Amino acid sequence: MKVDVETLDGCKRRLAVEAPADVVQQEWERAYGRVQKQARLPGFRKGHVPRSLVKVHFADDVRREVAEHLIPDVYRQALSQAQLEPVDEPDLQDVRLEEGAPLSFVAVVEVKPSIALGRYKEIEVQHAPRPVTPAEVEETLGRMREQQGHFVSVERPAAPGDLAVIDYTLTVEGQEPSRQTGYAFVVGESAVMPEIDQAVAGLRAGEQRTAPVRFPDDHRREAVRGKAGSAVVTVVEVKEKVLPELNDDLARSLGAFETLEALREEVQRQLEARRTAEDRHALEDRIVDALMARHEFTVPESMIMRQIARQVEHGREQMRRQGVDPDAVQWDYPRLIGELRPGAERAVRRGLLLAAVAEREGIEPATADVDAEVETIARASQRPTPAIRRMMEKSGDLERLRLSLGERMTLDFLIGHATVHAS
Repeated sequence: MKVDVETLDGCKRRLAVEAPADVVQQEWERAYGRVQKQARLPGFRKGHVPRSLVKVHFADDVRREVAEHLIPDVYRQALSQAQLEPVDEPDLQDVRLEEGAPLSFVAVVEVKPSIALGRYKEIEVQHAPRPVTPAEVEETLGRMREQQGHFVSVERPAAPGDLAVIDYTLTVEGQEPSRQTGYAFVVGESAVMPEIDQAVAGLRAGEQRTAPVRFPDDHRREAVRGKAGSAVVTVVEVKEKVLPELNDDLARSLGAFETLEALREEVQRQLEARRTAEDRHALEDRIVDALMARHEFTVPESMIMRQIARQVEHGREQMRRQGVDPDAVQWDYPRLIGELRPGAERAVRRGLLLAAVAEREGIEPATADVDAEVETIARASQRPTPAIRRMMEKSGDLERLRLSLGERMTLDFLIGHATVHAS
């Protein structure tokens, strides 16, 4: 088999492949046999149509059988012969497939870049862990207290932070007025149009105000984009938020805490655990940034686009979980791809570089490490480990887990060999 490889731009390779005529003819004979077993013609039982009639009446079926079996097989052999590992499906061009003649085609593929590793040990970075301060603990307790607050009616004008219950009539040029009763929102939290928010501030229950409004040009409803109108707002009720005392009673209402001090200690512990994870990620980013600054290489376009596609699908899945149909949303894909591309390219570059270091150092997760992670996932989901493993194997998540573990081990290696200066 003849295989000629030409390097194109970046990570693209052009394979000109030719398989000998005898190999092609062998596959053609096998295809005749498969088609003949299924062939039906008037006057003949299934599988008993003569070969001469199969060639006449089922030529397209035979050719399709040959193409579906022979081309992928020859392509795989060509990759092996050329020692290439493509990262995407081939773009097949100039395919020539005829009975009794050589098979020839051109396959354009992208391959992983060849990374010439420079110095990656003893990288120097500036990084200092940030301790959790007492102020951060108190701020967290304050938010917890805020979450336990409740609203009570007051006889005074509405102010920022109050819950306002209103009736309103919204009139937009060229459209019928729309009315809403008993609509509640917190003043000053941008939950409604700014003109309505401002109109309510300073009004008591029973008072009314008319405010001009204008819809933004990018409003989600196309019919009102850029249009002006007016809102007649009547305040039905004003409610003030009352917060509980920061004491032992509040602590007991939040869980298994007998005292405020016990709650404070748990908050401290959780904040420290979160800060430790944040500091670790920050250190990883600094080391990877320093590593990438030392290594320039071309990133395959197909890998970047796959990373973008995964991010888009992740966003669509989040919308589904929130009860929003992503197919009902108008997606500006060119703009979205442009926004996601820099981050996607960095993620691919990061993964390729860490994989190169792992290969150089022989870093690879053991089977026991992967098994332990699968068990952890199974316990968290309260499902049998074998069932979780089968599901992950089928979806490809098991391989992604293995790659993630390998990346984590590589980062451990790089951190262990880095020189970290307190910033």
